[in-house]
Amino acid sequence: MSLSTAPAALRRAPRELEAFATALFAAAGLERGMAESVGRLLVLTDMMGRRTHGLAQAGAYLAEIAAGRMETAGQPEVLRDTGATLVWDGGYRPGLWLVEQAVEQALARLPRHGVVTLAMRRSHHIGCLAALARRATDAGCFVMLASSGPHSRIVAPFGGREALFSPNPFAVGFPAGAVPVLVDISASITTVSMTRQKAAAGEMFEHPWLLDAEGRPTRDPAVMEREASRGSLMLLGGPEAGHKGFGLALMVEALTQGLAGHGRRDAPGRWGASVYLQVMDPGAFAGREAFGDQMSFLAEACRANAPADPARPVRLPGEQAARGIARAEAEGLEVPAGTVAALREWSARLGVAFPG
Repeated sequence: MSLSTAPAALRRAPRELEAFATALFAAAGLERGMAESVGRLLVLTDMMGRRTHGLAQAGAYLAEIAAGRMETAGQPEVLRDTGATLVWDGGYRPGLWLVEQAVEQALARLPRHGVVTLAMRRSHHIGCLAALARRATDAGCFVMLASSGPHSRIVAPFGGREALFSPNPFAVGFPAGAVPVLVDISASITTVSMTRQKAAAGEMFEHPWLLDAEGRPTRDPAVMEREASRGSLMLLGGPEAGHKGFGLALMVEALTQGLAGHGRRDAPGRWGASVYLQVMDPGAFAGREAFGDQMSFLAEACRANAPADPARPVRLPGEQAARGIARAEAEGLEVPAGTVAALREWSARLGVAFPG
């Protein structure tokens, strides 16, 4: 198939796609361990159904490596370590790898400290937070993860019309029976990736989830593409209750940039992230068994709640992701046509054989 022919979607085994993505990143220059981490977590993200942050991000990451804006080797610099708290400078190394390393270090310290908290400056983009949080929930722990982009101005404060914040995503995860609860949301209603996707396709949002340059609600994603009069993403809560999203945005900025000591005040000029991670062992509190009993009871009570629409029963955050992982493992993972096109281009450029 020639590169000029528009590729169709394809379906491959997740392990095959992981190996391919790893080979791409290794060929681009990432250390092998970094390449394996990034490739595996991008595929896991797609398996969980977070398409905008899975293999669709591979092209952008590879472009950052090629431009020298993502570091390809080395370790984060430890700025402070008290045992239960750490501060790292990631040096713009791959964010997925950095956070995975941070989670592993936190888990290793839990037997001594019970709660381990890390703040990190100058990470590269950390992708899907829920995919990173799963390692901690699989280990029976409570995890909170947050990220902000101090270089970006995309979301206006409540009552304002000039973009100031990044979308400021955060995730919370904990075991709750057979399937962990994985909450992954942001202080804005929608995301930058979804907005770009819709703008490229010429589609409108179903609801007015953005603000134009005058601060008026709009469904048009093109307001984010205008240089002279750019709009902003609407805060969670919308025009009526956006003060709640504003509060969440401020919280994430404090946890990520304030605790890491690096943020908007420093005016960084490259794509990157400030990160907050906290991992708790329920065994350091009332005990893992007590925690499990309480959270399993709560999960079942939610599922048993009478649905407003019988066709759409209550679903806990994380259940759809678990089903997606099981389906991809059984049937293979489908990669959308647009992502296939980008991956084929990079496979040709880097001399890496495309799957199949």
